[in-house]
Parts: sequence; C-alpha cells; structure tokens
Amino acid sequence: MPEVPIENSAERQTYYGVLNIYTGDFIVKPYSCGNGEITVSFIEYLRSLNVGKKIIILWDGASYHRCNEVKDYLNGLNSGIKQKDWKVNCIPFASYAPDQNPVEDVWLKGKNFLRKNFYKNRTFNQVKDCFFNYLDEQVFKFGKLDWYISFPQPV
Repeated sequence: MPEVPIENSAERQTYYGVLNIYTGDFIVKPYSCGNGEITVSFIEYLRSLNVGKKIIILWDGASYHRCNEVKDYLNGLNSGIKQKDWKVNCIPFASYAPDQNPVEDVWLKGKNFLRKNFYKNRTFNQVKDCFFNYLDEQVFKFGKLDWYISFPQPV
C-alpha cells in the first residue's frame, strides 16, 4: 500500500466544550492541545462565566480530566468545604460510554455541519472558524439531556 505524506501535520485544533443540561446552551473554547494545565484553565474559564455559582461537570474519561494537576486544583478549590457545597464537582461518565455524553452529540452535529459546508472552507483556518462559529453559544435540545435533569440545578 503506498504511503501518502501528510503535510502540516502540526496544524490541528483541540476544543473543550460544555453543554448546560438545563438550558441547552453550548460553549466551546479552542486550545492548542488537551492536557491538565489547559483543563484547569477551562474550568477557570467556566467559573468566570458563572461567578458565585457551583458547577457540576459531567465528563468523559480523558486522561487529562483525571490527571494529578486537575485533582490538585479541585482539591485546593474545594478544600475544607462539604461535598454538597463544592465550588466545582466533577462526575465521570462510565468508562467507554460516549452514548452517555451529550457533548458527543454536539461534536457530531458540528462535524456534520462541516461536511455539508465543505465547499465553503478552502483552508484549515476556515474549517476551524466554521466549526467554532457553528457550535459556540448555540442551544441544543437532545433527549438524553432529560437523563440528567434529576441533578439539582446549582445555585
């Protein structure tokens, strides 16, 4: 089988996204990669958007969600506080269960939008902008959001 060289292999984009299960609002933020430092930065970004509110994050098992840097950050943030009053509480989905994660449905909608509009994007930067602009601050209503409504809305 012939090999095809990949040009611009360093040109890629990582997105962190969050879906408010109560409102369906989606927020996406681009980063250069996914790691513990950037995960902490994203949590801080979410806190800046929700000043004074508790945040519950349901997330997948990505290694950078579970790394020591994130654990140390959360332990410091929630130190001395009863669990019910934690500022940020992270609850993992079951292992290898993307069907539980409504953000996976959002990513799929974004990818399908790109596929339908491929002819409008001539460069990778245009693809990134198109994906970001389509998803950011859009409201999504998925049936699976009802699975999580039993969570009390943070105050």
